[in-house]
Amino acid sequence: MSELAAVIAGVRDLLPVLRERAQEAEDARRIPAESVKALQETGFFRLLQPKPYGGLEADPVTFYTAVKLVASACGSTGWVASILGVHPWHVGLFDARAQEEVWGEDHDVRISSSYAPMGKATVVEGGYRLSGRWSFSSGCDHCSWVLVGGPAFDGEHPVDFCSYLLPIADYSIVDVWDTVGLRGTGSNDIVVEDVFVPAHRALSFVATSKCKTPGQELNPGPLYRLPYGSVHPSTITAPIIGMAQGAYDAHVEHQGKRVRAAYAGEQSKEDPFAKVRIAEAASEIDAAWLQLTHNIDELYQLACRGEKLPFSTRLRVRRDQVRGTERSIAAIDRLFENSGGRALQRGTPIQRFWRDAHAGRVHAANDAERAYVLFGTGAFGLPVENAMV
Repeated sequence: MSELAAVIAGVRDLLPVLRERAQEAEDARRIPAESVKALQETGFFRLLQPKPYGGLEADPVTFYTAVKLVASACGSTGWVASILGVHPWHVGLFDARAQEEVWGEDHDVRISSSYAPMGKATVVEGGYRLSGRWSFSSGCDHCSWVLVGGPAFDGEHPVDFCSYLLPIADYSIVDVWDTVGLRGTGSNDIVVEDVFVPAHRALSFVATSKCKTPGQELNPGPLYRLPYGSVHPSTITAPIIGMAQGAYDAHVEHQGKRVRAAYAGEQSKEDPFAKVRIAEAASEIDAAWLQLTHNIDELYQLACRGEKLPFSTRLRVRRDQVRGTERSIAAIDRLFENSGGRALQRGTPIQRFWRDAHAGRVHAANDAERAYVLFGTGAFGLPVENAMV
């Protein structure tokens, strides 16, 4: 068995226990440490990590497949796994000095993030002075580094927009996470107060959008020549597709045993309308998954051949990524509507998946109209300037 196949097999073996811990994660408002450790032991967090630091440099579809599996058992665990799992790829784009600082002594270091521009950096000699408060840093309690986003100013003038990489000594975590969906993700706030960030631990979004980054000197493989605007947004949609799959599996199991008292004891599995909804939902989930994996693999194969990544393909990746989220939400809604009153009970998987998927839908990467406008702009041959493509 190959290393990648062994990781997928290990993740599959974990699904029953992750499913059992789903309510525990909700109650604690964070993923159990035992679940994070178990995922680490499968090799999951090394899938997108550079080989010089013990990583597997897997193809993205393998990573998204593992994410989908985890999310099909527990939405919160899948969400955190996906986000923490993609950060080794992002750090692999940074200057080699930054990578050495992160992984030089421990290849199992984990990194959280909050990329929204909720802070401000000022250019100083050798780097930046950074301050701010960033929200929604999923899984941050399990990490010792963080990536945060924000503009860089030279005096009063903005000169760049960067991701800044900070060790845990340079930030604090404020426990604020109390939500109706993705409750178990522990997506708390990160606070930074006038910290110096050396230049090698800042990465311009201009570089990532051009797919020309300092880290490629150390990591020249095709994985690190993919666009941030393709890899990271797909990291948001993949767990939502997994949640839809988990909701589907739970619904089919539930309906197979359900007797509808209001309809003279009719068994739900004999209800033709229930079968129609199941078929519709299954088709939406399959379509979301096939588009996401086909598109990202097309980009990866182009990178493997050393060919140019067409901007039209990158626009299609974003279009179908947000569409994949919409399809998944539609599938879950269709199933939930037909699940009956008992599905509303606390602790049932279908209502948890429904809440988690809708919580994931509001992530900025799922702003469908903006992604569709970008695609339409490109279709008309007009210039598109956006770092998230």
